[in-house]
Amino acid sequence: MKHNVAKIFLMISAVALFAFAPDTFLLPESFYLHKGEKLNLHLLTGTNFAKEGEAGYSAAKTIKFNIYEGSKKTDLTKTARENDSPLATYPLNSSGLALVELNTKAESNDVPRDQFITYLTDQGFETLADKLKNSNSLYFTEKSTRYLKTLFTVDNPGGSIYEKLMGNDFEIMLKQNPYKKNYGEDITAVINYKGKPLKNSAAYLYIKTASGNVYPQKLDTDASGQIYFTLSRDGIYMIRCVHIEESTTKDADYETTSTSFTFAFSNRNEMPNTYKEFGFGDKH
Repeated sequence: MKHNVAKIFLMISAVALFAFAPDTFLLPESFYLHKGEKLNLHLLTGTNFAKEGEAGYSAAKTIKFNIYEGSKKTDLTKTARENDSPLATYPLNSSGLALVELNTKAESNDVPRDQFITYLTDQGFETLADKLKNSNSLYFTEKSTRYLKTLFTVDNPGGSIYEKLMGNDFEIMLKQNPYKKNYGEDITAVINYKGKPLKNSAAYLYIKTASGNVYPQKLDTDASGQIYFTLSRDGIYMIRCVHIEESTTKDADYETTSTSFTFAFSNRNEMPNTYKEFGFGDKH
C-alpha cells in the first residue's frame, strides 16, 4: 500500500512518532506484595525500558486481560473501567506467584519510511530493511498486536504459573522460577510464535536497577526457541521479542507482533520496588 500525498504524511508523522514505540510492557507498582493488599498495574510504553507514555484501559483495544493466582483465573475485563490508570486495581486474596496477561487487538499506524527502516534494522530485520530502502513510499501502514505478561509474588513465591503457556499467538514462558533463584543463577525462557518455537530470532533482555540504570542485552533464540540469561543484578527484568512480516491483508503494509514478560529479582528476597524508585514516575 503506497501513499504519496505529502500533506497527509505531514499530518500523521507527529502521531506516528509517539504511537510507534518499540516497547510496551506491564508494570506492577510492586512485585513483592502481601495478601490483602491491592495490585496496582500500569501499562507503559517507551524505548529501552524507559517510561515515555502510559495508557489507560481500553475495552475496544483489549482481547484478553486475566490474572492467574495459582489455579484461579479471574477475567479483569469485567472490573476494569474505561481509561483507568492504573490499568487495574485488584485485591489479592491468595498467596503465591501470580501472573497477569494482557493481549491487545491489532492497531494500525502510519510510520514514516526512514523511521520504519531504522526500526527494522534495530530489531534484526536487515533483509527487509534493505528491501524498503528502494521504496518510493513516504510512509508505511504498520499493524501491531501485543501480548504482554508480568509475574509477581504474594507473600511467597510458590507455584508454577511462570511456565504456563496461555495459547497466545506470541508468548514468552520461563522454565525456572526467578523468585526462587539466587544471584548468578541462570534462567531459560521459551518464545513461541503461533504455537511453535521461534527459532533463530533476536530477543532482548533489559534489567532496570533501583538507581534507574538500564542494562540491555541482545539474545538469540536457539532451534528450540529458547534463550538463556543470568540473574546478574537486583532489579526489574523485561524480556521482549518482535516479529515483523509483510501483511496478508490490504489494510496494512506490514504486521508487527510483539511480546514482553516482566518480573523482578532480588538476591535478598526484598527490594525497594516502588514506582518512583525504579524511575517510572512519582506514583506509589
